[in-house]
Order: sequence, then C-alpha cells, then structure tokens
Amino acid sequence: MKIALAQINPTVGDLEGNAKKIIEYIGEAKKQGTDLVVFPELAVTGYPPEDLVLKPQFIIDNLSALKEIVKASKGIGVYVGFVDKKGSDLYNAGAFINNEKIIETYHKNNLPNYSVFDEKRYFKEGTKASVVSFKGVKISLGICEDIWAEKGQYKGGAKIILNINASPYHVGKMGEREIVLSKRAKATKAHVVYVNMVGGQDELVFDGGSMVFNSKGKLIASASQYKEELLIIDEKGGKITPKLEQSAEIYEALITGVRDYVEKNKFGGVIIGISGGIDSALTAAIACDALGSSRIHTIFMPSEYTAKQSLDDSRSVTNNLGIKMDTIPINGIFSQYLSTLAPNFRGKPANIAEENLQARIRGNILMALSNKFGWLVLNTGNKSETSTGYCTLYGDMAGGFSVLKDIPKTLIYKLVNWRDRKKTVIPRSIINRPPTAELKPNQLDQDTLPPYEVLDRIIKAYVEENKSAKQMTAKGLNKAVVSKVISMIDRSEYKRRQSAPGTRISPRAFGKDWRLPITNRYKSL
Repeated sequence: MKIALAQINPTVGDLEGNAKKIIEYIGEAKKQGTDLVVFPELAVTGYPPEDLVLKPQFIIDNLSALKEIVKASKGIGVYVGFVDKKGSDLYNAGAFINNEKIIETYHKNNLPNYSVFDEKRYFKEGTKASVVSFKGVKISLGICEDIWAEKGQYKGGAKIILNINASPYHVGKMGEREIVLSKRAKATKAHVVYVNMVGGQDELVFDGGSMVFNSKGKLIASASQYKEELLIIDEKGGKITPKLEQSAEIYEALITGVRDYVEKNKFGGVIIGISGGIDSALTAAIACDALGSSRIHTIFMPSEYTAKQSLDDSRSVTNNLGIKMDTIPINGIFSQYLSTLAPNFRGKPANIAEENLQARIRGNILMALSNKFGWLVLNTGNKSETSTGYCTLYGDMAGGFSVLKDIPKTLIYKLVNWRDRKKTVIPRSIINRPPTAELKPNQLDQDTLPPYEVLDRIIKAYVEENKSAKQMTAKGLNKAVVSKVISMIDRSEYKRRQSAPGTRISPRAFGKDWRLPITNRYKSL
C-alpha cells in the first residue's frame, strides 16, 4: 500500500479555501499512484477553531465542505479531520473516506485540556476505537492526543495506526514526539503514520515534521519542518528529512508566525520602529525573511537622548536588508507635550512619566502610519522585558503582532549570531553595545534589571517551570534578586493582558497558556 501524508497549512475559518486545498492534494496523491491520503486534525476548519464551533452555521458549513471532499475521493482513500455533530454534541472527528463514501467516522477519545488546549470547552470525548479494513489491511484511526494516551486507538489488531495532528511547536517538541511515536509503534507492533499540519495561527505555530515509524519503532520516513508537503510512503518507508538545528528551528517558527499572521489577515505590509538596538534589528530581519524587503517599512524616531551610533546602526541594518528607513524626529512633539503638561507637572522632578511620553509618542507615530497606509505595526519587545514590565503600555508595546514576545534577551543574541552566519545583517556594533532604551541620559537596561543571563534564568524557572523562589535560591540564585524579579513579573500582568499576540516558542508563553489573575494578592516569595 502507498500512503500519502498531506502536510498542509489550513486557515482557520476558511472552509471553502481549506476544502479546495484538500481536494488539490487528493488530486496530486492520485497522480502519485497512492492508495490513501491522510490530512491533519481539523483540516477542514483549521486549528484551533475556538468559539467558531459555537456558531451553528459554521458547523453546517464545515459539514458541507466535507461533502465536497467526499465527492473528490473517487478511486482513493482519504482520512481527514473535521467537526462532527450528533444531536447537540460536537466532536473533534476524522472521516475515513473511500471511493466517494464515508465508511467510518472517528471521534477523538482523548481531549487535551492543558497548556494552549481547551478542547473540552467545545467537544465531547469519543468513547470507541475505530478500526477499518482498507485494501485488506486493518487500520486504526486516531487524532493527536490519542497517540499520547495509554488507551484509546490500538484495539482490533491493526497493522497501521493513522494519527492526524494539529500539534503546535515549542522548543524540544520534535524530540518528545519521536519518543512517544516510537514507543507506541513498539507497543502495538503496528506502523504509526503521524501527520501534522504546518503554518501560523495567531500565537501558535505548527511545525509539520510528519513521521512514520515501523512496527519495531524505527523512523522510516519524515517530512520537512514548516513546509507544505506531500510525503509518499510504502511498507518500506520513504524519504527522511534531517531535523533543523535548534536556532534554525526557532527562527523558522518566527518567520512562519509573522508570515501567516500578515498573509492570513491580509495586511499589505508591516512597519517597524527601528532604534539601533538588537531587538528591532532582529525583528526587521525576521520580517524581511518572512515577507520580502518591499513589504517592510522602518521608521527611526530620534530624541535628544538618541546617540549617533543608533542612527548609524539602524542605517546599516536597513541597508543590509535592502529595506527603506524614514526618519521622524520626536523632539518637537516631546517639547509640546512637556509644555502642555507643565502646569500639572509643576514642582515635580522628572521621572518615568517623561521617559514614557517619548515611547508613547513613537507608538502614536507608528499607529498613524499604520492607519494611513494599512501596514501592520510589528512590536519589537522581547520576553525579558514583557515579563518584568520593562516596557511602556501604549508606547513600545503598541503594535498588532509581537515578533519576539516569547524570545528572552539571551536567546535573541543566539538568533542574531545564527542569522549572521548566512550573511551579515546585524553589525557587531549592535551586538556588542549594552542594551539601552535611550529615554534619559546614560541609560542602560541593567540600571533597572539584573544581568540578562540571571534574569532569563529566573523567568524560565518561574514562568515556564512554575518554580518557587525557594526552589530557585536552592539552585544558587540570589534571594533578593529572585524576589525582585518575581514581584516585577506579578505586578506587570495588567500590561501583558493588553499586549499584542506573538509567536509561541516555549512550553509556556504569555498568552493562551498563561492565565495569572490581574487582581491577585498571592506572593510567590
């Protein structure tokens, strides 16, 4: 038997477009002489459809799209994900189709309800395993979480397990999948065919990497990461695509997140406030790699505190990337603000209010240009800053998409060094310069924050691993520094709740899988 793994990039809610793509891949699978083509979880609706599934007409339209797919299945088997409805219950389902007829519908037995998943909000769990006989071979049907569970889809002596997925990326996820799939193949003595989707959906990125393991738990075929692909296999396997190294894997996730957020939401281009710092430089490089230089617009907005190096470095980055940079000084606007507020500020020394005014002026300029030209503002803040609140609400936090939202500062340096291996884009003067917001004379980030090597270690422990202060200090971290950082993280939740979405690359990012109460008196110290 020849099987095609259709690793596709659906768009949530684009039922007609998704069905058309599925039908095109069915046609290509037929041309390749395959017997069966397998698509990702909820390929008809896109994943995750979230509250769209609460709209009755959406469910009806999803079933209508499935009917069109069934019509296209003449002479071939198809296994595809959709939303099924029985009475008032909705199911995350897979339709096994053969020659224009649905011969089995499987309802996902194990619904994830952790991290970024909340499927129990929408779906009812299936209660039965489904085994079909196709071309004389018993095939067990499953969906995503079913392969991770110890029960559910392995009954009936099946020789092949089809597992369709919408498995989002985070660092290390590919290795976790390989371990589980190999283990299941050995335990069931069946071939495991694992099909994942690709593409970006708001904060989530799906990295593909579809795989096949034989009954001995050996990898015998694998698809590319982050690319649509039709992977053809037979009983011997198929091509094996090498995995990306970690920096390349993360960088591709960021490219995918930006590209699909812009493309799927139909923005013509993007605009970035470029400062001469490493964060805005990396954001510009990622955007350029995702969308092409002609769709990237950058604005340099100097104040009296802006060093000449910042201008020179910004020009170097934009010239290296081949993107346009305009300059809009903010001194005049800042002076007008101070003059207007002088009666109210009288008798008060300058403080963070004057600093944040500059950030908010820049945010207003970017949003004005966004409105005028239809460009999406890309936020340049990183995880280290948003964790601790070292950012200005309605200022440098302004934007429609936050490219580096889940990237700590120490990782930014690694990504920049990796990107510059191909071609130097970000000069060493930016990399070697101590980070500064340039909102007052001689300002450095580490006047306010611990060294980033220490800060990022605390953020990872507290945010991603739920470690307590006591556990962190037991690992050698300074108690006072830990307490300060945890307090900053907790106090900044009201800011983060108003921040733009951004690509998730860690096991726990701010957004879908972080739900700290804003009003909260518990102290994790």
